[in-house]
Amino acid sequence: MATTEIYRYLSIASQQYAIDPEGYLVNITEWSPEVAKAMASEDGIVLTPEHWEILEVLRDFYARYEMAPAMRPLVKAVGQALGPEKGRSIHLMRLFPGSPAKVAARLAGLPKPTHCL
Repeated sequence: MATTEIYRYLSIASQQYAIDPEGYLVNITEWSPEVAKAMASEDGIVLTPEHWEILEVLRDFYARYEMAPAMRPLVKAVGQALGPEKGRSIHLMRLFPGSPAKVAARLAGLPKPTHCL
């Protein structure tokens, strides 16, 4: 089993969470809403109910398929779960600037989506 390189630790209320060089949790079982808030804060993102519903869709997707979705499957999953208005790339880019699939997966405590650079 390959070991994941630890780049730094995220400290929250005297707990330390290992973060890899790309900013993802090393141990995805350590995820919590508090971890998501701290990671989002580092990115300058304040998590709103709109963010949380996307993170929930992502966590459900991961529970079902054991992988984080790249952008197209993410848009489709969000559209199916939350409706066509929210299942649009522009909506996800507004909430998670840069690369929505990568940013949202990281905040949801999931591994980096496959096929994302």
